[in-house]
Amino acid sequence: MYLLYIDESGTPAIPANTSHFILAGISVPIWHWKDCDREISEVKKKYYLTGKEIHTAWILRKYLEQSRIPNFDTLTHDQRVTEVSKARRAYLLDLQRNGKNKTYKQTKKNYKKTESYIHLTYDERIAFIKNLAECVSKWGFARLFAECIDKIYYDPTKTREDLDAQAFEQIISRFERYLLNMTGASKEPKDKCYGLLIHDNNETVARKHTRLMKKFYKSGTLWTEIESIIETPLFVDSELTGLVQIADLCSYSIRRYLENNESSLFNLIFQRADRKNSIVVGVRHFSEPTCDCEICINHRY
Repeated sequence: MYLLYIDESGTPAIPANTSHFILAGISVPIWHWKDCDREISEVKKKYYLTGKEIHTAWILRKYLEQSRIPNFDTLTHDQRVTEVSKARRAYLLDLQRNGKNKTYKQTKKNYKKTESYIHLTYDERIAFIKNLAECVSKWGFARLFAECIDKIYYDPTKTREDLDAQAFEQIISRFERYLLNMTGASKEPKDKCYGLLIHDNNETVARKHTRLMKKFYKSGTLWTEIESIIETPLFVDSELTGLVQIADLCSYSIRRYLENNESSLFNLIFQRADRKNSIVVGVRHFSEPTCDCEICINHRY
């Protein structure tokens, strides 16, 4: 049995504030999932983040309050939390006094997303995420699957499904093919490899992907029948599931590479892309045919 943990980065909306939509999944065999979870927990413990959710995009933001606190990096963790919290309360109060209710609500929401990480400096947060990516790069048993869609190149009038549904169909098809390859030539039921999808919980996505999986079970995807993936996706709370958080890291790393040419995390994550005869088959960049990014180069050759 192989588990595929799935998450996305960017928005499928066209137009939107991201040029790419990434749906990524990291697959691990069930006999290794506890090892992965233990490694994730060890890295979190090192940075005093035990029990906290890894949300890569929020972790890697710059928190302006920290840059305004003198000698912030020399303070203890408790002192950092105290000073940042004080600065944030003061700013929220100022927004309320000036009647900036919309900005107040959004800022308060942003602060809630980052409050678990304010005891770490920006450099420490970068190191934390890099440590996690280094762990993933060494998981020789893991496989990365991702559909990376350039929304500038994407033409919704030429497809059967909308953008995120197309990405999901691609991921499912490649994971199914991987499971068949792992089974090999054996026809014995006891030797068959099966897979299970585990997705970050989102009510809208849950309904949509469940509907799509039922359709795929009945009539297959555009590329393959579904014989090895069991059940409909399981939707879990990402705060409680470390490997869904790793899927978030993977999707974020790919998007930042394609949109901003940030390669440090991508180079680590991409080592786990599913390959056949040295050709990357698990990750695709849906873009201009002349694209020369690492994904396209390794997908073509």
